[in-house]
Amino acid sequence: MIFDATVDGRPLRVEVRGGQGRYSVVVEGRAMQVDVAEVGRAFVSLLVDGRSHEAGLEKLPGGYRVLLAEAAYRVELSDATQGAEVAARKAPPGPTRIQAPMPGKLVRVLVEAGQAIEAAQGLVVIEAMKMENELHAPRAGRVKQVHVREGQAVEAGALLVVVE
Repeated sequence: MIFDATVDGRPLRVEVRGGQGRYSVVVEGRAMQVDVAEVGRAFVSLLVDGRSHEAGLEKLPGGYRVLLAEAAYRVELSDATQGAEVAARKAPPGPTRIQAPMPGKLVRVLVEAGQAIEAAQGLVVIEAMKMENELHAPRAGRVKQVHVREGQAVEAGALLVVVE
């Protein structure tokens, strides 16, 4: 999943792949391996390329305040529309299965079976690692099936929605 993030006013492109607490993250072209474990309601333990960090996360409108031992950072996340637009250009014809990119909890289901949709329209919102990620339609079409409900926990790769 691709994010446009702003960290203390500095724009960054972030790509996240993986799941179940193990992620490959690319920030502005720099690749790193990140392991994440929740250690409390608003705290995570991070292992970034072998270096350990403890972080506090405070949800704010449009993002988070990330508290590290050495500093606090404001992190704003914009819609991953770039990722949705890339997916829309590459979407093959026929039914497309929208799957969970990582384990998490479905906080909102934005569509229903039979609904006409536009390319890059939001389908579901999944919360993972204390961040909400909206998954978008790969192209215009119609929602064939919705396989999840709000509040449901899902594993990485779980089928969420089928678009045709």
